[in-house]
Amino acid sequence: MESSEDITRKAKSNLAFALGILPKEKRRDLTTFYAFCRSVDDLADDEDVALADRRQALAAWRRGLREGFDCPNPLQQELIELRDRHEIPNDLLLAIIGGCEDDLDKNRYQNWQELDSYIWKVACAVGLVCIRLFGCSSPASRNYAENLGRALQITNILRDVGEDLKRDRIYLPLDDLRQFGCSEDQLIRHTHDEHFVKLMEFQAKRAEQLFEEAELNITQADRLALRPAMIMAAIYRRLLSRMRADGFRVFDRRYRIGKPSKLLIGLRHLFA
Repeated sequence: MESSEDITRKAKSNLAFALGILPKEKRRDLTTFYAFCRSVDDLADDEDVALADRRQALAAWRRGLREGFDCPNPLQQELIELRDRHEIPNDLLLAIIGGCEDDLDKNRYQNWQELDSYIWKVACAVGLVCIRLFGCSSPASRNYAENLGRALQITNILRDVGEDLKRDRIYLPLDDLRQFGCSEDQLIRHTHDEHFVKLMEFQAKRAEQLFEEAELNITQADRLALRPAMIMAAIYRRLLSRMRADGFRVFDRRYRIGKPSKLLIGLRHLFA
């Protein structure tokens, strides 16, 4: 059984990078939480495992958080201890699992309202747990976490359009596709034309507005505590800017921010 540190290290995610500036105890807590998020997300996405088995495994996580785990693995034990010590609402952890369960049952979203409901579970709820683990005290940090969660998830959706199509998933709202003259079939055929670029630009502007709204909720009281989240925001805004400048060539490339650029972003926030 992999430890939370092993899961986080192997993921090589932007969040794992941002956590590096935290004191040891907070970093350990965030590592446990990230490992939980990564584990349930991987359960939902593992196509080598039968759908019924994935559903059962996620249901076991849900049941364990509600009733206690019969035979908990070390990560489950760590998560329960973390939840109780920080008084994390169980509903937030259950929402994260619910978002992963959505990926088993739903692969299209009709409009922004439907997509936002999904995003709240897989991103906003994650942010709301994180601000507790960061030690935030200002009520405004809740707004920060929710707006940033939406902005990060939209950026992920734009980056992963091609990858998601391989799993027959389209997260771009279907109403928006129609608004900009795109179709599901064109996405499946990787049609990169002016209509697709306008669709992606519309979503990118939505993400950028949410990044800006999040920033407005950074208070002096929580600025220091929010530094890992601010690093994440800066990395993802750079990623979003790179996709926009390159015309959203998401069908034939995967956009990344290299480690040197991440280090510069981290240093700027560390000494700001």
